[in-house]
Parts: sequence; C-alpha cells; structure tokens
Amino acid sequence: MATQLRGKSGLLHRAAPVPSIRAKRDMLTTKALANDMNLIKQQKEEAKFRPVSDAAADSTKALQQLQAMTPRQDRADNKSSIVAIGVSVDTCPVEMREKLSVPQDQWPRAIKELCAYPHIEEAAVLSTCNRFEVYVVAVSWHRGVREVEEWMAKSSGLPLEELREHLFLLRDRDATSHVLRVSAGLDSLVLGEGQILSQVKSVYEVGQTAEGFGRHLNGLFKAAVTAGKRVRTETKIASGAVSVSSAAAELCQMKLPTGDYNDARILIVGAGKMSRLLVKHLASKGCKEMTILNRSLPRAEELKNDFPDCEINIGLMDELVEATEASDVIFVASSSDEPVLAKAQLEALKPASAKVGGMRRLFDISVPRNVDSDVNELTGTHRVYNVDDLREVVEKNKGARTKAADEARGLLLQEQGNFEAWRDSLETVPTIKRLRTKAEEIRIIELEKALKKMGDGLDKKQRKALEDLSRGIVNKLLHGPMQSMRSDGTDARAVSQTLVNMHALERMFDLTPQETAAHIWSAKDLPRKKEQ
Repeated sequence: MATQLRGKSGLLHRAAPVPSIRAKRDMLTTKALANDMNLIKQQKEEAKFRPVSDAAADSTKALQQLQAMTPRQDRADNKSSIVAIGVSVDTCPVEMREKLSVPQDQWPRAIKELCAYPHIEEAAVLSTCNRFEVYVVAVSWHRGVREVEEWMAKSSGLPLEELREHLFLLRDRDATSHVLRVSAGLDSLVLGEGQILSQVKSVYEVGQTAEGFGRHLNGLFKAAVTAGKRVRTETKIASGAVSVSSAAAELCQMKLPTGDYNDARILIVGAGKMSRLLVKHLASKGCKEMTILNRSLPRAEELKNDFPDCEINIGLMDELVEATEASDVIFVASSSDEPVLAKAQLEALKPASAKVGGMRRLFDISVPRNVDSDVNELTGTHRVYNVDDLREVVEKNKGARTKAADEARGLLLQEQGNFEAWRDSLETVPTIKRLRTKAEEIRIIELEKALKKMGDGLDKKQRKALEDLSRGIVNKLLHGPMQSMRSDGTDARAVSQTLVNMHALERMFDLTPQETAAHIWSAKDLPRKKEQ
C-alpha cells in the first residue's frame, strides 16, 4: 500500500478500507469450522479401510482443507505494521525540510518521543539534506500515522494541514521496499549516490543504543545496509555516480563562464564528509588551489594532508567574511543550525573577480540552509544555489546508470524476500510460548488430581518421580509440534510451511489470544465517536 497524502480536511486520503473483523468472522463461522473438522475425521476413518494410495490422497486433501481454513487476513490484522512517513526533495521544498530536519545526535530523543505515543512500538529517524523520514512499527497503523503526523507538526512547528500536502506514506512491504531502495541509492536525487548508504548505516548504529529501536526495525535497517552494499559491489550503479557534494561541484563548473575551476578563487566552509567529497571531486577535475574554513583546525589540517597534490589553505570560521570577499565560489557544507552568511554581510563585499563575470556564486548544500535565501536579491553580484538546484546535473548523469538500476532492483527483491521471511518467522514465538504455557497448566492440574487420589502416603522421592514423569510425557508430546514451528527465517518456503503448522496448532489447542482480538475489534470496528 503506497499513498500520497493530499488534502487538508479530515484524515488522509488512503486506499480502500480493509473489511472489518466482524465481517470476516461472519464469513468463517464456528459451525462451518466444525463441519470441516468432522468431514476431515470422517475421511480419516474411511481411509483406514482403503488402499494406501487412496489414504495418502485423502491425507493430502485434508491438509489442503486445513490450510484453506487458516485465517490469513485475521493473522495480517493481528500483526503490527511497519510504516514509513516523510518528505523528500521530490515532494517538499527545502524551506520545509530544514524545519523538519533532526540532527543525528538528536535521533535518540526523537525515537523516545515517538515511542511515547500509545500505538507506536518502535521508531527510527532518517534525516539528510534531501529527505526526512520516520519509520515506526505501529500496533494500529492508521492511528500510528496520526501520531507520527502529530509529532512531526509539533517538532517542526509546521501546521499539520500544510505538512500533509507534502507527506508520503508507505506501509509494510511498500515501506520495507522503500528503505532498501533508499539505501541502494535508487531513490536519491543523484541516482546511485553513495553517501546515503552511510546515512542509513548511521540510523542502524544510533539505534543500537536508542530506547525504542526494536527488533523489527533493527532487522529492517540491517537488511537495508546489506542491500546497499550488495548493489554497489554487484552492479555498476556507482560507476560515474555522483554524491550531492560532487553534483554541486559539477553545477559550479557548468555555471562558471570559462568552465574552469582554476579561473575562480574557491572557498569551502566546513571540513566534514561532504567537504571531503567536494575536495576529492575538485581535485579529480584539476582544481589546484582552494581554501577551507572550519570551527577547529585539526579536522581541516587532516583534510589538507589527505590531498597533498592540491594547495589547500586552512583557517577558522572567524575569518569567514574576509575569506568570502577574497573568493569567487563558496561551497557551504557546515553543520550549523543557523545561517552563517546573510544578505547584509554579502552586499557590503567587493564584487567577485572579472574572470567569473563579477558574480560571486554560493553553493549551499547544508540542511538546514546556511546561506540566507534573500541573498539572491543581490542581483548581478551574488547568486546562491541550494540542493534543490542540483536537478540540472542529475538529469545529465541519470541515463548512464539506468541499466545498472534495473539490475539493482532484482537484488533488492532478494533482500526484501529475506527480510520478510525473517519477520514472518518471528510470528511463531508467541504461539510456542502459549502452547508450552497451556501444556504446563494442564500438567500441573492433572498431577494435583492424581496426587490427591493417591493420598498422603507418598514420600518426597515418589512425588518427585511422578512430577518428573509428567514433565517427561509433556516434553515428549510437545517436541514434534515445537520443532514444526521453529525456523531461522532464511528459507521463505520453510517459513511459509512453518506458519501453516502454527495456525493448525493454534486451532487444535485453541491458542488464539483473546486480548489481541479484542484490541483489533476496538481499533477497527467501533464507531469513531467511541474512540479514545
């Protein structure tokens, strides 16, 4: 289920509603189940007096009938949903993305806040310059979506009605497929860019110590990192691919009158990962000299030492205005939450050099933006470009990687199948626990009955022998059913058969938890006016 959220009134527009639990129960009545079970028993009795081949055929038919009786849709409704909701460069302008963005060191706080909502069990946040996405495991997916929306509006200060105009919503298989595509670089502004894999890996790493990053999302992001690595090693999607940083550098080259970096005085603000990629791309294109400013010198010095073939001058952020005046091209890739260059600062500067036509060009690839957008009002002397302006470069580079992207999709389907099989295998754990609990309760009751009938003449050794006997019988009887429900999730077919076995045992031993059914009933079938 994939839905683009549009509209300002009421709840979001989504796919047609799933039939209610009450309607499903009407379709599969207790009487019908009893008739089916009686039919199976009758066929088994008749099979005793027929040839082996006929009996085998009847056994197969009985198993098929039992599988047909499995309430697959009810099971789907019992299962928590993985939901992805957010914005990207394709659905939302940079002005809104910067308000939604959450720095990496604040991701644990965001996860904790999201998990405080009643219908959200697990949460994760992916915040980059091109996207802001929230992943949750929700016990009631539509209520979970409303809670994520509420948190996003509260966190960003944006009106919910305005926010909904730009949100995308994905659920279960569509959500898992999306995060795999993101990690592989197939959903990036720059197709095949490698930086997003590092960012997805950061989500996984932060989650290891974050309260609320649970088993399902841990498995999902682990699968996403694996998928991203496979795509980059087993296809050619990274060949000629560019990051946001190198796309900005290419855009700069396109905008310079001579197309030569060495005709411009270049300044880079920041010395992090994006700045490193900038330097790497500029150096590969023949740029011989540049200046790097950073809050501290050690990181800038490390960057300088890693590129000995370039003449790199380094300085501190205190020199920003003077360094800007002495530059024709400024790349801003700092981690500041506030603008570092404003219109008032720039309009007082001398014009850029004649080689670049007197126009000072600023490329702001930070989110939140670090250069005020009103700088573009300084017509003829200054021009600022942000990440939304990179499409020109993207379209130029896209065609060469389309074939590799098709190959990558096949790998992603394999990884998604592996994740879905693993997730399905988790379903048997509660049934195993309920079966063992029920068997233990029966054992204790029957043992107590037997001990009462035998009177007080038994000594401790005899009582222990009877208890050990009862435990041994129960364990041996449970061994087969327990083994039929165990799966490591690596084989999708084995997982499917395991689930069939699980549903059969749930019906045989009446193991369906009543509290779960009651929860689903209240969430989906009660009138809206009774919702809390």
